[in-house]
Amino acid sequence: MSDIVILGIFVADTAYRADRQPKMGETILGTSFVLGPGGKGSNQSVAASMAGGKTSIITRLGKDAFADIARATWAKAGVHPHVTEDAESYTGAAYIFLENATGNNAIIVAAGAAGRIDVSDIESNRALIEGAKVFITQLEQPIPAAKRALEIARAAGVKTILNPAPAAPLDDDLLALCDFITPNESETESLTGLPVTTLAEAEVAADALLARGVGACIITLGERGALYRDRTQSVHVPVISAGKVVDTTGAGDAFNGGFAVALTEGRSMSDAVRFGCATAGISVTRPGTAPAMPARAEIDALLAAQP
Repeated sequence: MSDIVILGIFVADTAYRADRQPKMGETILGTSFVLGPGGKGSNQSVAASMAGGKTSIITRLGKDAFADIARATWAKAGVHPHVTEDAESYTGAAYIFLENATGNNAIIVAAGAAGRIDVSDIESNRALIEGAKVFITQLEQPIPAAKRALEIARAAGVKTILNPAPAAPLDDDLLALCDFITPNESETESLTGLPVTTLAEAEVAADALLARGVGACIITLGERGALYRDRTQSVHVPVISAGKVVDTTGAGDAFNGGFAVALTEGRSMSDAVRFGCATAGISVTRPGTAPAMPARAEIDALLAAQP
């Protein structure tokens, strides 16, 4: 059994750096290319395991070279995989554009086999989910599977985290299954129809999500840190910087993985959010997603340096 169970996808990240994105019909020269492991669920599982959490991932893979990358990534990080092999599909892949000047990104994900995750995958891993302390999922795999997993976790008293990415319409029944929801600014705007350009606006949007049934809302605010808000308290945690920003691609995944670990350790909400921010703060100083996730000793050192 694992303390943290994550339902999500693995994709092979194909990351291209250039000064700008090409226009439709245009070809430009890039400055670098990297092939590596990605997928929000996979990234979060690596982040959680590297941060000290006993972590499992539930997913589907094809039978191909990209699946080999997935298994090697999880083995290196200490993640326990619970995988359905899908010979009728392929292991997913993602196109990632990285802007040279800022490190900002634009992404296209083709989920492949993981896009075929269904309720049967969830039911076959029911005991794993029920035995966890924290369950996390996102929206890269089909929503019916995510909802069933959240139902099982909630019924077993497991703390539930929904990272609603990529943004998609969600009904109130699903939101009510979430102890925590962790959108970024654009995902918050998509879910609520409200602007999130200031901290005050983020608080209003968080209240809108609370009104729809979520237990607590954590809006990640990029260079402004994160806002935690529930029905009794509101805490703004500033960004915890570990150096120059190189690549923001996996920042949200790093935050979610770190936050989940802090929850399993019984930390206060403000300390759990700080732990997540520190995990993300280190990850953005390195290229890539899963390879950028920091070890526990690095997170502890950064927090000690910025009390």
